[in-house]
Amino acid sequence: MPISACVIQRLEKSSSDSPATLVPASELHPDSDALDSLVTRLTDAYHGKAKRWGRLNEQTATASDAAQDATGASDAPVDEPPVDERPADDAPPWDDAAAETAGPVVTSSRFPAEFKAYLQDERDLQTLATSLGEAIKTLVDDHLPTGGHLILADQRQGETRHLFLALVHHRDGFVIGDDGRVAITGQVNHSQMSLAFRLNLTQWQEGGPSSQYLSLLADRGARKLADDLQALLGASEGVDPKSETRTLLKAFSDYVEREDMAEETSREKTDALIDYAQDQASRGEAMTLDELSALVDDDKPRAFYEHIRNADYGLSPEIPPDKRTLNQFRRFTGRAEGVSISFDSHLLGNSIEYDEERDRLIIKKLPNKLKEQLQGG
Repeated sequence: MPISACVIQRLEKSSSDSPATLVPASELHPDSDALDSLVTRLTDAYHGKAKRWGRLNEQTATASDAAQDATGASDAPVDEPPVDERPADDAPPWDDAAAETAGPVVTSSRFPAEFKAYLQDERDLQTLATSLGEAIKTLVDDHLPTGGHLILADQRQGETRHLFLALVHHRDGFVIGDDGRVAITGQVNHSQMSLAFRLNLTQWQEGGPSSQYLSLLADRGARKLADDLQALLGASEGVDPKSETRTLLKAFSDYVEREDMAEETSREKTDALIDYAQDQASRGEAMTLDELSALVDDDKPRAFYEHIRNADYGLSPEIPPDKRTLNQFRRFTGRAEGVSISFDSHLLGNSIEYDEERDRLIIKKLPNKLKEQLQGG
């Protein structure tokens, strides 16, 4: 995704006991292939991590509140996302044990107004980056034993514009010089981010009550840090990606059963749904029920959408895909001696049991059409 502007600042923190100091950037980072590659790798890594999704609460503060810090606490329960699977040396330096004594989170935020001022060209990226850096400095003091570099990038792709921020750290790497000697050098660990958020400026500007245009990093090991970042941004948490994705897949399974699709058709539609969802996840975008419905049934592009609405699954029109849930979704199929069996993996252990010792399947809830045929026979 092309970068229209980028600011890189340094947050210095020599130890967990010392306060963090912001070293602001004196200018925008010049365009370069290296910068493009780094930010691309960071956003790709971000898309693969557990996140919270939501929207900005534009009533939290105005730009004139910049010098004021209101405090409070949020008691809203949050469903914790799964732990990211990564090598041990890539684990972010969370320090949530130290956060037990941290100050209360900010519940009134100036940043929705500051983001809007930037969007309306009333504030430049460098000024916004400095303001964010000064605020995030407090989070570093409360939660992290070390500092790092704070990267803020304005990204554009076509008509869509994103604001992406990440706090990155460094690790030692090895280089072999022209003389054949090995040396140790510091390098950015682009797979590790202590905190990050991504704001879809275009979607926010267009509005809409169901829009999930803001996401932020939410590792289970740093829930308090995610809470404080969410409050600092003035964000309201939206739908739960894991729960929504699971409900969507259940709705799809019910639709396949209701339509009595042939095995091959069912497999094709399942592949289409998963491919679309995984593609959206890889781009950091939410799924929309309108687009998904058209993929599920070409002949009746609104049929799946109406099925969801009529059955009242409670799904949002926009669903942030949960990659782990998607990866667990597949269909078991088999055919032998006139018997054809096909069912979704999530049914195993619930309405369908597999007895490996006796080599048999136990179906607890028969499809209505099959039951009618059996009773009629």
